[in-house]
Amino acid sequence: MSSEKVQTGTVETSIPARLDRLPWSGWHWLIVIGLGTVWILDGLEVTIVGNVGGRIAEDGSGLALSAGQITGLAASLYVAGACVGALFFGRLTDRFGRKKLFIITLAVYLLATGLTAVSFTPWWFFACRFLTGFGIGGEYAAINSAIDELIPSKHRGRVDLAINGSFWFGAMLGALLSIVALNESLFPGNVGWRLSFGLGVVLGLVILLVRRHVPESPRWLIIHGREDEAEQIVAEIEERVERETGAPLPEPDKSIKIRQRRVIGFGEIASTMVKAYPKRTILGMSLFVGQAFLYNAVTFGYATILIDFFDVPSGHTGYYYAVIAVGNFAGPLLLGPLFDTIGRKPMIAGTYILSGVLLLVTAYLFHAGSLNATTTTACWTVVLFFASTGASSAYLTVSEVFPMETRALAIAFFYAVGTAIGGITGPQLFSRLIETGNPDNVALAFAIGAVLMVAAGVVAIFFGVNAERRSLEDIAKPLTAQDAEDGEDDGRQRPTASRPRPLTA
Repeated sequence: MSSEKVQTGTVETSIPARLDRLPWSGWHWLIVIGLGTVWILDGLEVTIVGNVGGRIAEDGSGLALSAGQITGLAASLYVAGACVGALFFGRLTDRFGRKKLFIITLAVYLLATGLTAVSFTPWWFFACRFLTGFGIGGEYAAINSAIDELIPSKHRGRVDLAINGSFWFGAMLGALLSIVALNESLFPGNVGWRLSFGLGVVLGLVILLVRRHVPESPRWLIIHGREDEAEQIVAEIEERVERETGAPLPEPDKSIKIRQRRVIGFGEIASTMVKAYPKRTILGMSLFVGQAFLYNAVTFGYATILIDFFDVPSGHTGYYYAVIAVGNFAGPLLLGPLFDTIGRKPMIAGTYILSGVLLLVTAYLFHAGSLNATTTTACWTVVLFFASTGASSAYLTVSEVFPMETRALAIAFFYAVGTAIGGITGPQLFSRLIETGNPDNVALAFAIGAVLMVAAGVVAIFFGVNAERRSLEDIAKPLTAQDAEDGEDDGRQRPTASRPRPLTA
């Protein structure tokens, strides 16, 4: 339906409450698989580059690149692309809908990573890394906003954390794949690393097939004057859930009045984030800077640390990556339910501070020369068990504490700015520290990431939001709902819309 044909007015709807009161069902698993698996692709991309970087830097790889260029410049270009993509597609997601954009962004990723596999010169490789990040960054905005608007409030915390933590399932796949791809008895040195990137295309195509069946967000449709479509989608979801559970659904307990608008200006969105919610803005920025600096700065160079300081062969770094990937994935999976029970504030602050303190201990042990490849990996596994949970909660936080109309752009903004600070400057700084061959400099790199994580945890103590088990509309009232309450209308007052349909046993 074109926006020009949409007639907007003021409606009262119970659709948010109807979505929140749904029990967990097979339909929700469709959402998790179709949308949440984007993180697997990101984890795959980051880990593949970290593991195959050493092989690409070797003679005969087909590309004249150094290890520093791969872990430094190429990594920074990937993150820069993600930042630009997040902002570009984030604005479009809030304006044109979640579904259109999460199909487009996945297509961009598929094209770019496929072209990376056939790189023939350094500039081509660098350009493709930027475009791959461009698609992945757009995915963050479109996907996280859609997930939060479709998952019931009582499950939102654990689901978000598990999905964001699945980055490390992709990392584990990438690590294990690199072991096979870099085995020169199976593939020539200039072929194996290309096959590693090709796996991303295969996984992306599978995700695209599932994603085609994910609907547009009913919450977004209501605000943009398309309540008939929203009603049809929610009615079909309710019918499917009732059929799966064999029990009638309870009546929704509340409704909300919304003044529909087709377009909400960027200025109003930015003003809402900064002026209406300054503490939440500081919170989101702190969480993103801390986790981005730790992950994008340190993990991009982990394979280089193993090779240069512990003489681990370039073809074996995948084993170590697979181990820390398990710890990273296990953290959000096991600790995620506590974010819905114990609560957001204590869990976010606790995971950030604890991971920072443990990383400082690791930095001290590395500086003292007390670690080898195995014990370093063990330390990182424990650190990242908590750090991964905290990092996942950063995305959860910014996707649920701002009004619905700003959600995708809020995710994009914090991701872009926070990641630009930690993810672009970090690899550049750390690659130089690692290339010095001085253990003191590597320990300094660890310490920088640790201090930023602790600082973010302290901010969460004071500015955190108790969002557990609450409707998105209760955490941050939609701008259009505020309009309706203020009595702003365009003269086309409508009767109450989106009443609950009759339920049958």
